[in-house]
Amino acid sequence: MDERDERVDDGAGGSAAGAVGGGVPEQQRRSGEPEGDVYEWFRRGVKLLAQGNPAAAEQLLARAAAAEPASRSIREALARAQYDAGSYAAALENFRAVALADPSDDYAQFGWGVAAARLGDFETSAEHLALAVAMRPDTDHYRAALRQTRATLAARAGAFGPLLPGAPGYLEPPRGRDSGPGPGTTGGPEPTDERDRQDG
Repeated sequence: MDERDERVDDGAGGSAAGAVGGGVPEQQRRSGEPEGDVYEWFRRGVKLLAQGNPAAAEQLLARAAAAEPASRSIREALARAQYDAGSYAAALENFRAVALADPSDDYAQFGWGVAAARLGDFETSAEHLALAVAMRPDTDHYRAALRQTRATLAARAGAFGPLLPGAPGYLEPPRGRDSGPGPGTTGGPEPTDERDRQDG
């Protein structure tokens, strides 16, 4: 695997950025199509992703995925690029497609889980992160993501006690006779001399 990665990097040389117009979307290129075949698009896309350029990687990998929609490797790389570029819904769909094609793909389950969390669907996130952790219990970032998702679910369910004043989602308790001093008051209970005489 490592040797193949090195050959891919060496084979692409320094021309990966030039092959996609230095990050310019391919629609702005004169030909409208990147050079090379599907495998070349995949290799250059993966290299761009590794170099921290997910938007340019997404362009090439989307082209490769359109040409080879059944390729799980291309879809997974595209999903990673989409996730890194902030396109969480698109990333979720591609991670989902890979996981449905091969339910034992722990990374696809992990990707599905973290993308769902980014979209606010923590129930789905917990389900798929738990599958990833069950398949690869030694993977720290799988376990950390699952802990975070479960903590979010627990917090939403109130498992950590009531929210404190000023916290997002905090609601003022109803003010009644026995509720004590309201916000902004500094003293204790109200004087009760008059009321005590009436009750006694």
